[in-house]
This record gives sequence, structure tokens and C-alpha cells, in this order.
Amino acid sequence: MKVAEVFYSLQGEGKNQGRPTVFLRLAGCNLACRWCDTPSARDGGVEWRTAEVVDAVRAVAGSCRLVCVTGGEPLLQQEALVPVLEALSREGFSCEIETNGTIPFGPSRAHAGITMDVKCPSSGEESDLSLLSALGPEDAVKFVVADTTDLAYAGRVLAEHPTRAEVFVSPVHGVELSPLVEYILEQHLPVRFSLQLHKLIGVR
Repeated sequence: MKVAEVFYSLQGEGKNQGRPTVFLRLAGCNLACRWCDTPSARDGGVEWRTAEVVDAVRAVAGSCRLVCVTGGEPLLQQEALVPVLEALSREGFSCEIETNGTIPFGPSRAHAGITMDVKCPSSGEESDLSLLSALGPEDAVKFVVADTTDLAYAGRVLAEHPTRAEVFVSPVHGVELSPLVEYILEQHLPVRFSLQLHKLIGVR
């Protein structure tokens, strides 16, 4: 498995926002999103065995038992990821995977919650919207939006591809927020508006 980094911080987004979390960032991605905040993870990485990954997580975790597997795109390495998730689960860790929604969740689904980042028009990329139906109430969907065009897209996606997962809207850091809030309220979008906490407080 190619690992970009392992670190301990606060979760900035999604259902676990604000919770201390160990981040396992895998290297490699199949997209080049305009709003990517970790372009360094698209390539490179260091090859680690399952035991090395678990040791690295344990080393920074302390009493924390929440692990977020992110990237890059973690599911590109799904075959190697599943044994890691199984090992972490045996040690009492709860895991979530942040994915760009282009690769089926497959066997990873049995060992981790899923946060699917649906790519909006402003990102320059697209997700596989058929995957939304595979998500459950324990999972999350995230739309990173730059403008009301992205919000309109999110509304159409939710209408055409119902999902049981909780839905979050996260504005691109630095954009004007008022028009986004007004649109969500006017259109009665079934979403939770969520600022990127880690960027507001200046942590990774």
C-alpha cells in the first residue's frame, strides 16, 4: 500500500466534524479536481505493509479510536486496504473512508463507513452517481460547492439519485457564503451546511 502520510488532527468535515481523528492518507488519485487541497497526494507515496500501517496509526492515536482513510483516492488501493481495515477493527478502531465516488465501495464497505464526495461542475470532474444508492444512514455524502450552479446540481442529483446517507454541503474555502445559504433555504435543499473546520482553525 502506498501511503502519503499518517497524522493526528481534528476531523474538519462530515459526520465526525470536530472529533479527534487519525488520518491515514493514501497516495494516488484518478482525478484532478480544481479544488483539491492535497495535490501532493496524487502521486508518490511510500510502500508499507499492513503491519506497518497499523503500527503507524497506533503510534499517533493515543486513546483516539477513530481513523479516517483519505487520499488521493483510497479505493484505488482497495485490495491492500481491506486487510488494514480488518486489522484496525480488531484493535477497536472505527474507520471511515473519504472517496471521490468513482470506484465501487466493494469489500471496504464491510469494515468502514463511507463519505462520498460528489464532484460538482466547478470541480471539473464527475462522480459515479449510481453509487449513491449503495450508501446507508451511517454514511455521508458531501458536495463541495463554489456557487449556486453547484448547489442546483446538488439538488438535481439528490432528486434523481435518492440516498439514505446524510448529505453535507461544504463551500469552497474563501467563497462568499450568503448566496449559498440563501439558495439552500429558498430551494429547501435537504442538506446540512458545513464549513471546513480544519481550514478555519488552521490545522491539517
